[in-house]
Amino acid sequence: MPTYREPTVRFVSGHGCRLVDDAGRSYLDFLSGLGVTSLGHADPVVGAAVSAQAARLLHVSNIFGNEFNEEVAARLDWLVGDGSPLGGQVFFANSGAEANECAIKLARRYGGRGRHGVVSAFGSFHGRTLATLHATGQPAKHEAFLPLPEGFSHIPYGDPAALRAIDPGSVAAVLLEPILGESGVVPPPRGYLAAARAICDELGLLLIVDEIQTGLGRTGRWFAFQHEGIVPDIVTIAKALGNGVPVGACWARAEVARAFRPGDHGSTFGGQPLAMAAARATLARLVAIDAPAIAVELGGRLETTLRRIDGVAAVRGSGFLLGVVLEDGIDSRAVFTEALRAGLVVNAPVPGVIRLMPPFVVSAEDCDEAAGLLAVAIARARAGGRTRGKEGSRS
Repeated sequence: MPTYREPTVRFVSGHGCRLVDDAGRSYLDFLSGLGVTSLGHADPVVGAAVSAQAARLLHVSNIFGNEFNEEVAARLDWLVGDGSPLGGQVFFANSGAEANECAIKLARRYGGRGRHGVVSAFGSFHGRTLATLHATGQPAKHEAFLPLPEGFSHIPYGDPAALRAIDPGSVAAVLLEPILGESGVVPPPRGYLAAARAICDELGLLLIVDEIQTGLGRTGRWFAFQHEGIVPDIVTIAKALGNGVPVGACWARAEVARAFRPGDHGSTFGGQPLAMAAARATLARLVAIDAPAIAVELGGRLETTLRRIDGVAAVRGSGFLLGVVLEDGIDSRAVFTEALRAGLVVNAPVPGVIRLMPPFVVSAEDCDEAAGLLAVAIARARAGGRTRGKEGSRS
């Protein structure tokens, strides 16, 4: 169906931070499948875990248990607690949108009838199901699908006063991203999440933090909310959790999680053995390599290098989630196209911004190479794409 632009490149294989297309050209991947393949392509540990599990048991119903769910849930609880188990509980889903659906339903169940509202921020992105689409604070995306489910409202992002002005009468929860990824990597003012935590406590609201793009080490902590020393009531996780195998998770404090009863929520494929084998192996690898430390060290190097590029007005974000803000007059879509021609995979989430989300397996040299290729792409875009160089290197 015509829900995406016609692809100009078809990738057929990959290894580490490199992708290869069907013509044999090699590309440096600094998008990681939109923040998914944080361990790079064809990671041998994750690949072996998935292969072995596929040969043993692909699927059973959630009517029965499997050998992975409790272990993976405990690992996530430990990571949410930044190395200290919190005693929370986890629902496993198949995607970030489904993790957010779970969070929204749980908040409604916890709030009770009449307190079903969810307040999120303008500029946010929480998914494409009807409920998560309405939670997404981008009215232009709503128009084609009206009417949307009721119970959602939006406030300016990064503004504690707007949070404090919420009327809690019919509201169950506040849903926030710690960085607005799809709006061009927009971080809030320092202290915003801490203020949100305090205000939600004052108003008796749950705080849901959507860590689908920012979580599992990408910003230099296991979860971005940890930069401000808080613990949300609900945390949603996906993308990097399976390193390419579809899996999502919704973590909640035990008191909140207990609001669900058997039959309140479910998923045929959520938490199935193949996905859980991938998640277990991925989490173990991320911990073993200390992914947050890599994001701090190499992300800082990459950010410094990007700031020096002619045509770059600013660099936003943290760690390995960076938004390159282009100078006025430079077409970000043209930069994306020229970068791909040069052999670099990035994307342009909004006009004027290029987003980079490299995998944790990149080297310092890879970061320097990516910055160099982006500099070439910006220069070519500025020149109207008239200059053409070598379109990717042969593998």
